[in-house]
Amino acid sequence: MIQESIVEAFNLLMSFDEEIYQIIFLSLTLALLATLTALVFGVFFGILISSTTFKGKRFVKKLIFTFMGIPPVVLGLFVLLLTIGPLDPVFNLFTVQVMFFAQFLLVLPIITGNIIISSEKTQKEVLETAETLGASRMDKVKLLIVETKPFILMSMILGFSRAISEVGAVMLVGGNIRYSTRTMTTYIARSNSMGDYSKSIAMGIILLILAFVIHSILARFRGDFYD
Repeated sequence: MIQESIVEAFNLLMSFDEEIYQIIFLSLTLALLATLTALVFGVFFGILISSTTFKGKRFVKKLIFTFMGIPPVVLGLFVLLLTIGPLDPVFNLFTVQVMFFAQFLLVLPIITGNIIISSEKTQKEVLETAETLGASRMDKVKLLIVETKPFILMSMILGFSRAISEVGAVMLVGGNIRYSTRTMTTYIARSNSMGDYSKSIAMGIILLILAFVIHSILARFRGDFYD
């Protein structure tokens, strides 16, 4: 069965089927955009929280660390309620935009939490050195970002992995609509529920190959990352 599925995976790719490539393109686009957007906000908030002292900091960190492990279906339900409630004028249910929003919220705490942990490990020595050299607050932040660069890359990889493999949240808010909001993971879930295991495994193999390629590209930004 595995052998047949591998053959079917290549047949799906080589068939240049419009639906298959639309699904792959949408999945990759959503995952990458959600990850990159979350990376910008996550790095900013992560370094800001770790490098400043304020009332309630411990609670904020606990909240972020809790959301790092939130079940995707719970987050999807939360976004769904927001979409039919206060965010109704901004997002429409069963659209690509609300799927992006759900993935962004899913990835953001993962990146923020990892940046907090990594920057807190390095900031003491870095900030002491910067203080000695008479660096300004902005210089300290820049230096901290440079020193945590490997962890930023790792956070990006973790965030992308979570986004590309997500099924619960995007299924709830996207609706798994053909030629519109269907992703690779929701395609697998649908095929599996219909007993079409061969297609499920084939798309799973494609998903793994694409994820490996993306991770390899990211890893090249730091050659010794996997040494």
